[in-house]
Order: sequence, then structure tokens, then C-alpha cells
Amino acid sequence: MSLNLIDLIKGQLGPALVSQSASQLGESESGISKAISGLLPAVIGGLANNANDPRVLDTITGASSSGLLGNLLGGTSSSPVISTLLSSIFGDKLSGLVNSIASFAGISNNSSNSLLNLVTGATVGSIGKYAADHNLDKSGISSLLSDQKGIVSTLLPAGLSLASLNLGDWAKGYKFDNDQDAIRQPSHEEPKVEVTRSTAPNGTFPERNKDNGGSIWKWLLPLLLLIAAAYFLWKQCEKKETTTTMTSTDSANTSADTATAVASTDTAGSGVAANTRVDENIDLNGTALQGYKGGLEDQMIAFLKSDGYKNAADDAVLKEKWYDFDHVNFKTGSGNQLEAGSEGQLQNLVAILKAYPDAKIKIGGYTDKTGNEAVNLKISKERAAFIKDWLGKQGVGAQVLDAEGYGSQFAKVDAKASDAERATDRKMSVRFAK
Repeated sequence: MSLNLIDLIKGQLGPALVSQSASQLGESESGISKAISGLLPAVIGGLANNANDPRVLDTITGASSSGLLGNLLGGTSSSPVISTLLSSIFGDKLSGLVNSIASFAGISNNSSNSLLNLVTGATVGSIGKYAADHNLDKSGISSLLSDQKGIVSTLLPAGLSLASLNLGDWAKGYKFDNDQDAIRQPSHEEPKVEVTRSTAPNGTFPERNKDNGGSIWKWLLPLLLLIAAAYFLWKQCEKKETTTTMTSTDSANTSADTATAVASTDTAGSGVAANTRVDENIDLNGTALQGYKGGLEDQMIAFLKSDGYKNAADDAVLKEKWYDFDHVNFKTGSGNQLEAGSEGQLQNLVAILKAYPDAKIKIGGYTDKTGNEAVNLKISKERAAFIKDWLGKQGVGAQVLDAEGYGSQFAKVDAKASDAERATDRKMSVRFAK
């Protein structure tokens, strides 16, 4: 599966930025959130559609040093770099996009235009940072953008399609919207072979089929086999990419045992790849949070709305229910450096805690059974402590009672099992506490 760029970007567009944008633009937070949910896939699609444009690639490669991410609210609206980029990727369709998003989100055209610049700055800045962190050249960036063509159809929110965005035939040639409309192919394409039912007597094929080999199966069977082989290879690639392993490098003089100590994925989820799930709005008392249906935010909000926390007699009632982070990633071997895009879900957690100021939580870090347990325990504790400190800086530190790393103490899968099976034991989690 290809990397979903929204996973890199949404950390820059969390509840805090939505709230600030709403205040600055004089719009409702729900309107701002709705507009961003439509603009983000449109911008990613525009970049993907121009993945080989030198102007696009130059803008992205220069983004890491331009300071875009550090001044999204103040600097993007008047940035000539962003304005030039938008003109390059959308052309004369730019005003139609702004108007359509304004109508979709119930905000003014001026606000829609400002948000388009903001989202574009966040997108270009995040991709540029990712490219710099992973040593991607322009060819690598182009491939990364092109890969989005296969997944962008899942990113547009319900009720929004390319047709409603007034983008015309901008994405002709590949399916790019989510309204199931057929995409017309350019008229110069070679005519497609059409298989029709034979009406010849006794079930025989017409004479023209005999001239082409005597039976439709001479070409249909190889085609079916080719499709089956392609599907098998795709599933194998999908399985491989859903599991990213991490080898601990915390000690320079460790033994061979320690060198493989933390064979733990740098994802705080449950071992299921986040990009196989689709972001959608999770309602937090009228405010929309981007998350996964049934994910951490959805489960925690449902519990709090049910008065489950209020009615819990003591901590013993709460300690058995942990909520696994869907998308909080640490850099390989690090206990204090988040991957790009990870702050989005932490910002969601901040929003939940602020909405329920009486709620208290505890953070837990876990590894699988492979490697040296001392290293496993050390890095799991560092990561749990980092999240606790990060939440404290957002003003909800009093609601975080504790943070513990458990190493492989609670791992259930045998160390000899496959990496995909052990992925369920590698996670960062949160639970309510009293």
C-alpha cells in the first residue's frame, strides 16, 4: 500500500489550528473543519496530477527551509510561493474550487481562499519535511505524489466529488473521485476489445473468431491468469508495507541479542495499518475531530458520553480497558521524537480532555517479546513519558495521572511468531483513571 500523505499532514491541522482559524476568520469551527476536510484531498490530488511538474517539485524541495510549517496562520495567505503553486496546479479552475468549498462548508469565499492557502502550505511543508528526513530527491518526491492517485478516491468527504469541485476533466484518465461516476477516457485511445455472446447455431463461434485462434479461451485464459498473479503480488506488497519494523540502537556496545532487542514497529496502533482505514469526522459535542470510526477518539468519546467514567466507582473498574492509539508514531530507535503527522491524534486527545475536564487518564507503552527486555522496557517508558510531557505542554497535564512503560510484560504473541502477528503487542495506549 502507498503512503497516505494525509497521515503526514493532519498533525499540522489539528483542533488547535481549527480553533485559531475560526477565530481569525470569523467562522464556526465546524465550518472550518469541514472546509479543511475537502481542501486537503483536493490539494493532494492537484499535486499528484502534477507530480512531474518542475515548479511543483522545486516548491516542495525548498519547503523545508522556507518556514512554512512554522507560520501557517500568518504566512501562507500572502505567500507568493503558495499563490504561484496553486495557479500551477489548478489553473483557471482555482476560483471554482474556492467557491465550491465555501458552499460545501458554509463559509465565505474569502475564508475558503485563506484556508486553501493554509492547507497548501501545510501540505507542501509536510511533504518537504518528509522528503528531507528520508533523503528523497525530486524523483522520489514525484513517485510519492504519483502514488496518491490510487488512494485519493477514499479521502474526499461524503457529499463532495471532483464534479462538485468544478475541476472539469482535471483528473481524466484515472478514477479520482468518490461518487462512483465513470471517468471517460480520451477519444484517441485504442478501441477496447468487447466480448459478445455468439448467436451462431449449435453454440459455435462466428467465423471471425475462428480466424483469430479458434476460441476465446486462447486469450481469455492467459488474461485471467495474469489478473490472478497481479492480485497475489499486490496482496503480498500490502502485507509487507503494513508492518514496519524497528531495531533499537540505543546502546553502542550491546550484544547481538540487544541489537535486535526492540523489534517493535514505530506505530502506536494495534498492528493494523492505519492507511487501510478511512478518516471521518468524529463528533465531540458538536466539534468534528478527524479520526477512525471505532478508533481511539470514537471509543473514548462514546465512553464519556455514556457516563461510564462518572459512574466508575474506582480505578480498579477502569484499569482493564485500554484504548490503543491509531496513529502516533515515533522515529526509529527514539523515545522522544514523533514521526510527522503524529501530533494530530494527540491534539484530538487534548480536545477530548478539555471537553471533559473531570476525566483523568494514564499512558502506557508496550513492546513485543523479541530482543533484550531491558531495552524494551527503557524505550517503552521513554515514549510513555514523552506523551505525558507533551500533553502537559498543551494545558492538560493535570489530567494525566501517570505514564508507564511495560516493555513486553503484557505481550501475548510468541517471539518466534511472524512480525505481522507480533505487531499487535507493539503499541502506545491510554486508559481512564481515578
